[in-house]
Amino acid sequence: MIIDAIVKPSSRKFEVKLVDGKLFISLTEPAEKNKANLELIKELSRMLGCDVRLVGGAKSKRKRLKLAINEATFYETFQTHK
Repeated sequence: MIIDAIVKPSSRKFEVKLVDGKLFISLTEPAEKNKANLELIKELSRMLGCDVRLVGGAKSKRKRLKLAINEATFYETFQTHK
């Protein structure tokens, strides 16, 4: 599954919100030396329990992510995290 995300680096805590099919993700790491992207992949993989790959937007706040999870499980995960 491919999903779009908007990230905010250098936040106080890691947080993920799903709004209208887009992920809004606050990252604690700064957007330098790929630190924010690494945190994004690591934490989202842990949260969803699947492989996460960055397929677009490596140097942008707008990311495109490929998740090794089906849509039903993805949306169910966010229903339980509310």
